[in-house]
Amino acid sequence: MMIDELIRKVEAAVEASSHWSEAGWPATFGNRHVEVPNLRSAQALPKTEVYREEAVNYWKQAQLAGADTAAAGRKALGALQSGDIGAAEGSLYLCQYFEKQFEGHANTWIPLYEEFRSASACC
Repeated sequence: MMIDELIRKVEAAVEASSHWSEAGWPATFGNRHVEVPNLRSAQALPKTEVYREEAVNYWKQAQLAGADTAAAGRKALGALQSGDIGAAEGSLYLCQYFEKQFEGHANTWIPLYEEFRSASACC
């Protein structure tokens, strides 16, 4: 993977993770498995819904994790732009680590980190 291509992918991942709680993904709550796909939907639930607090907390966690991954992603960008591949790898590792709690849903950093590692291993 070329550095310019990696920079573009990291920029896109930073943008995506910055909006995880807004864009959302399928997530269900309560014993009836009611789908609440993002923070806005969770906050719009009636206060009497038993699973409202659970849904709001989940999506706020996605918002915080997204902000953390975006910050680490910006550090990876800076490292890539200065040619420090080791620091970039560390930041990308941190991004995929933060994303693991949403594995299978966010699909932002884990695939990017795996692609980076595969490309680094072969060259």
